[in-house]
Amino acid sequence: MEDGTQRTAGGRAGATSTATTLIGASSRFVGRGRELKELREDIARAGLDTLSGRKRPCSRVLLIAGRPGSGRTALAEQFARQLEQEYPDGVLRARLTDADGTPVPTDRTARALLAELGRPARAGADEDELAEALRAALSGRRVLLILDDAAGAEQVEPLLPDEPDCLVVAVSQGPLTGVPDVRPCALGGLEPPAGIELLEWYAGPTRITCDPMAAGAVVEECAGQPAALVLVGGWLAAHPKMSVADAARRLRALPVPEAYQGTARPLARALWLAHEALPALSARILRLLALAPAGPADAHTASALAGCSLSAAQSALEDFVARGLLRPVPVDGLPGAPGALPAQYQVPGCLAPMLRALLETWERPAEVELARARMLERVVRQLHSCRAAAELDNPSVRKRVAELPRPLRFPSSRVAGEWLRSRLPALLAAARLAVQDGRLDTLARRLVSALTRALTAHLAPEEAAAELYGLHQLVLSVAERCEMPLEKAAALLNLGDLDVRAGRTGAALLRYREALQAARRSGDPYAISRSLESVAAAYQELGDGQRAADWYGRALELRLTRGELADQARLYGRRGAVHTQAGLWGEALRDWRAAAAVSRRLRDLPGQVRALSEIARVQELAGRVQDAARTAAEAVENARFAGDEQLQATVLLRLAEVLERAGDPAAAALHREAAGALLPTQDAPAAR
Repeated sequence: MEDGTQRTAGGRAGATSTATTLIGASSRFVGRGRELKELREDIARAGLDTLSGRKRPCSRVLLIAGRPGSGRTALAEQFARQLEQEYPDGVLRARLTDADGTPVPTDRTARALLAELGRPARAGADEDELAEALRAALSGRRVLLILDDAAGAEQVEPLLPDEPDCLVVAVSQGPLTGVPDVRPCALGGLEPPAGIELLEWYAGPTRITCDPMAAGAVVEECAGQPAALVLVGGWLAAHPKMSVADAARRLRALPVPEAYQGTARPLARALWLAHEALPALSARILRLLALAPAGPADAHTASALAGCSLSAAQSALEDFVARGLLRPVPVDGLPGAPGALPAQYQVPGCLAPMLRALLETWERPAEVELARARMLERVVRQLHSCRAAAELDNPSVRKRVAELPRPLRFPSSRVAGEWLRSRLPALLAAARLAVQDGRLDTLARRLVSALTRALTAHLAPEEAAAELYGLHQLVLSVAERCEMPLEKAAALLNLGDLDVRAGRTGAALLRYREALQAARRSGDPYAISRSLESVAAAYQELGDGQRAADWYGRALELRLTRGELADQARLYGRRGAVHTQAGLWGEALRDWRAAAAVSRRLRDLPGQVRALSEIARVQELAGRVQDAARTAAEAVENARFAGDEQLQATVLLRLAEVLERAGDPAAAALHREAAGALLPTQDAPAAR
C-alpha cells in the first residue's frame, strides 16, 4: 500500500532490499475500474512490431504513471491479482527506489530477482552479467514482473525479459522515455464515490452516512488522493468526537508547511493534520522512522531511534497503523508465540520524503546523528546475539547469551536464522548507510563485522557469498577513506578469496597484489604472509607453477625469519605440491623432506606421515619404486605410532600402490586388506 488505495491486512517482506511488500488477500481496493479496463486492453493491443509484421522481441511493458499518493502501487497490485492465474510461473516484484529516495542500482535489483527465482548469482558479478542471467532465468517462463517506483527507463530497460510470454508492469511518476512501445496509464484522483468509500473504511460508516456533503468536501480537499484520504480517515478514527465537517475545515485552514514545498499539497496537509494530533513521543518516533534503513522497522528500531522503552515503541507503531501512517509487514509465526519474530512496519513510500522533511525541521542534526548511532548500536548487539545463537550447545556461549537483556535473546539457532533472513535487507541497508555517512566509521566497521559473522554462522557459503562480497567492499571503502592499511589488506584478501570461488582468479590475483602493498604499509607480518601465500595460490590456480613456487618461497622466507615452525611445514608442503605438479622431482623431494623434518621437530606425527607419504609418491613418479616402497613403509610405521587409523589406512593404500607397481601384487593385496580392516566399508574409497 505505497500510496494508500488499499488498506493492507496481510503480506510479507521480500527477501532483499529491492523486493516490494506483497499485498494480502484482505486488502481494501476501491475505484479504478476504468484504469483496470485500460490496462487489460493494453495487453491485447497490437504493438509496433506486430503492426510492422515483426515478431515481438521481448515482453510487453505496461506503465502506471502517477504522483506519489495517487494509488499507483495499489493499482499495480490489484491488476496483478486479476492476472496471476494467467501467469503460472508466478509474480515477481522489485522496488526500484530506496526508502531514502535513492534509485536502486540495477545489479541489486537483478540479484534480488534471481534469488526469488532460485537462481542465485555469482558473488561480485557486474550489472551486465546479472541482467543477462536474469533474462536467461526467465527464458521459457510466463512471469508477471512488477517494477515499482521506477525513476527512469535506465532502471527498467536492463530488467526486461526477452521472453514474449512475460508481462512487465512498471510504476513510475512520469513516462519512461527509452522503453519502446509503452503507453502510460495516467492516474488522477479517485472519483468522489470511491473516495468516500475509502474514507469510510478508516473512519467508520456512522459519521460519513450522517454528513455525506462533508465527506464529499473532504474528498475534494484531498483532491481524491488515496493516501491523503487514508490519513484523514485515520485522523477521524483517532478522534471519535470530531465530525467529518471538522476535518474538512481543518484541512482548509492548514497552510502547506515550508518543509513540504514542492510536494503534493493535499497529501502534505493530510500528513500535517495527522502529525500535529500525535502525542509528543509518538510524533518524534514517527519523524525518526525516516532513518530506518530500507523502510521496514520493528519496535527494536523505533525504541533505539527514540531512546524510549520497547513497549512504548510497540504501542506507537500499532497506533500509527490504525491512523494510516504505517502499514504492517507480517512475518512468519503468530505474534507473541514462543520463538515468533516481532512484527515489522513499513512507512508508505509517498510519505517517506515528507517524514524526512519533518525530521529536518523538528530535530537538531546532533539529535539525528545520536538517534542513528543508537539504532546502529542496537543492530550490532542483535547481530552478536544472532551469531551466538548458532552455538547455543556450547555452555560458555549459552551462559553469555543468558546475560543479555531478554529482548535481545534468540531462543534457538533456527529463530536467529529466520530473523537474519527476514531483516537482511534492512541490515545491509544499515551497513551501506553507516559507511556512506562517514561520521560513524567505528560503528560502521563494527556493524559490518558483526553482520559478516552472523551471515557466516547461519547461511550456507553459496547463499552468503554475494552479501559477503558487498560487505567486504564496504569495509574496503571505509579503510581507504580512513587510511587504514591493515583493514584494507584484510578486505582485499577476503574479496580475492570470493573472486577465486566465483572463478575469477585473474581478478583475485590483482586484489592479492594490492593487499600485499597495503599489508607492507601496515607492517603486519601475518597480513604480509597471508598476501604472499594468496598470490602464490592464485598463480598455482592459473597454472603458472614457476611463479607459484617463487611466491610460496617468499612467504616461507618470512616464516623462517620469525621461527614459525608450523607455517614453515605447511609452506614447504605447498611448494612441494607445486614442484610435484610441474614434474620437478628433485625440488619436490627437497621440499617434502624439509616439511617432514619440521614436522618431526614439532613432534607432529600426522604431519610427518603426510609428508612421508608425499615423498613416496614423488619417488614413485620419478621411477624410484624401491625407494618409494621404503618411504611408504616408514610412513606406515609412523602412522601406527600416531594411533590415527584413518591416516594409517591412507598410507597403507599408498604402500599397496607402490608395491603393485614394483611387481609384488600379493603384498599389495595384503596391505589393502589391512587398510580395509581399519575403516568401515563406506570410508575405504575416500581413504584411497
